[in-house]
Amino acid sequence: MAIRSTHKIDAGFSLSSMTDLVFLLLIFFVIVSTMVSPFALPVDLPKGRTKPSKEQPKVALRLESADKALLNGQPVDPAGLEPALIAEMARHTAQDAIVLRVAQEVPTGAMVNVLDIAKRNKWRIVLAGAPTPAAPSETPAAPGTP
Repeated sequence: MAIRSTHKIDAGFSLSSMTDLVFLLLIFFVIVSTMVSPFALPVDLPKGRTKPSKEQPKVALRLESADKALLNGQPVDPAGLEPALIAEMARHTAQDAIVLRVAQEVPTGAMVNVLDIAKRNKWRIVLAGAPTPAAPSETPAAPGTP
């Protein structure tokens, strides 16, 4: 006498709930990635050249240290940098850009302040590489020293 079960066990696995979950996660990440906006400042980087340009920049700003700045070779107080730049840029066309040179020892915050000033006033700014320091001349060693 064979006893047969009327209940059959289904050994299959339904993936429909798993695919629903994957699609929901995909939609979530697509929406979140479009909501992220970068807080970057637009900066024109200089193009590499084989020889430097002979033309002097019209508006040149150099940050020597956190408390010393030069605007077209003239010392400017960093606290009064924005009014000085406004006065200087009023004498130039909208196509002229500020060429910014930053010494290596200047804190990044000082450079970001200048970039922020340029962004608020809708000026173009170009980060120029600081000139490489000249190699120190070799001095002959004193007699008797190795």
